[in-house]
Amino acid sequence: MSSADKPNEPTAPEGARPNPVPAEPSVPARSQRPASTRPAARPRGGGSLALALLLSLAALAVAGYVGWQQWQQRQNQAADSQGVASLQQRLDTLEATLSGLTEQRAGLNQRLDDAARINRSLREELLGQAERTRHVEDALATLAEKSLSGRDGMLLDDTESLLRMGAERYRLFHDAQAAATAYALADQTLAAVNDGVFSGLRQSINAEREALMNSQPASQAAALQQLTKLRGSIAGLPLKPIDADGTEQARGGWARIGHALAGVISVQRDNGAPLAVADARLSQQLAELDLAQAQAALLAHDSEAYIAALQRVDASLSSQFDTSAAAVRQAREALAKLASQLPTDAPVELGAALTELRNLRAVHALNPAEDDVVPATASSTSEPADEARP
Repeated sequence: MSSADKPNEPTAPEGARPNPVPAEPSVPARSQRPASTRPAARPRGGGSLALALLLSLAALAVAGYVGWQQWQQRQNQAADSQGVASLQQRLDTLEATLSGLTEQRAGLNQRLDDAARINRSLREELLGQAERTRHVEDALATLAEKSLSGRDGMLLDDTESLLRMGAERYRLFHDAQAAATAYALADQTLAAVNDGVFSGLRQSINAEREALMNSQPASQAAALQQLTKLRGSIAGLPLKPIDADGTEQARGGWARIGHALAGVISVQRDNGAPLAVADARLSQQLAELDLAQAQAALLAHDSEAYIAALQRVDASLSSQFDTSAAAVRQAREALAKLASQLPTDAPVELGAALTELRNLRAVHALNPAEDDVVPATASSTSEPADEARP
């Protein structure tokens, strides 16, 4: 090989170590020269080696990167395969659950249809029961109305009788207490009536009863008690002496003469003892009868008969009884006090409650047909409302 064909090799600087030269392959014997004639081998440059190393490193890096990328892709593919498998499993589970829910829904729809049919039949039965119940209620109402009408009629008859008896008791005997009692019984009887039409009548009855209670003053009861006491004390009052009149007329001079002759001549009047005792008893009985008549007149509110009876009793006490006795004087004072304290109560007008009761019964007896029509109308109007309900 000529020197022109050899590459220009750089000359190593002084002191630098020569690069190791690789052993060349064996050259055939024909091409070998004697060692004495072979020139010394020049060292090769380090740039191509460094470049080769860099290229090798770059190739190794690229190969590692490519391998790492492939490994990552494999890992991702494995993870994706697992995710797809889990998703597929969940999807299968959801499909199974959905199919189960569909079956349940179909079963529920079937049950709802059955329940709707049952409810429809129950509604029809309920409407039938309501209709039958309404008919039963109407029948019971009719029966109760008939029974109550008879009972109420009997109670109204009793109320009317009590009111009439109370009014007649007061009119004939002026017995306000008994008449008020009869009115109270009438109010209790009327309270048992179930018809509300007669509820306002109780106010009229109570008003007349209160008027009766207030019509009899307390002085009348006291007067009756005092008259009764006088009737019991008449039998114990002393009678006037038989010779009382002759003794009073002989006052004066004749009295002195009679007193002088009393020791010589004794003059006595013989009226008959049995007859005198009979007159005394008759006077007492007449006084008692007059007091009883005064009581009757007081109860009857007859003022004239009451005053006349008291005057007769006072006349009997003054003519037949000893007026000088304290008991007789007290009896006459009591008679004068009773005559001055005569009760002056006004009579009570009764009969308004009885008239109102009769009018209400007459009006109520004219309206039985209307009472029967109203329930029928109400039942006929309620039937469409029931049919319109869902």
